[in-house]
Amino acid sequence: MNYRLIAIALTATLLAGCGFHLRKALRLPENLGPVRVTASDRYSPLADTLAEGLQRAGAVPAAEDTKDEVAILAIVSEQWADTPISMDQFGRAQEFTLRYAVIFSLKRADGEMLVPQQAIELSRDYLAPAVDSIGKTAERELLVRELRRDMAAAVLRRVDAVSSQRTPASP
Repeated sequence: MNYRLIAIALTATLLAGCGFHLRKALRLPENLGPVRVTASDRYSPLADTLAEGLQRAGAVPAAEDTKDEVAILAIVSEQWADTPISMDQFGRAQEFTLRYAVIFSLKRADGEMLVPQQAIELSRDYLAPAVDSIGKTAERELLVRELRRDMAAAVLRRVDAVSSQRTPASP
């Protein structure tokens, strides 16, 4: 019993000393107002994920039919690419890199550019044996969902970084 208590105390001490901190909540720029997420693909899953993330952070979603001035998080482009990185003895691709690149910007309702147009690219490697086509498709679909989720988090972190730079940190 004593060893267990010592192990817990030692683990807590090591975690406190290593500099580990929980990520703070997303901060949106002040006076952002209602936000609309736009994408070149009207049914973009990334746009939906970003809209949900902004709502969780406290942003007010803008209605689609609103004529009022609203802040716009624009997804300018989304691109997917599969690149073979290894071949078998028959010349068939065995391993791929799945790349996901997004270009986006954030503009305040008054027209001020908060986050200038920029690109983020993420990639993951996966195996795709020629004989296991069902598993290949399932693994790729899982990676697509993961990359889309990671991309939404990366875009929101960029928005948070801009907000943090503009707002002095409170003591």
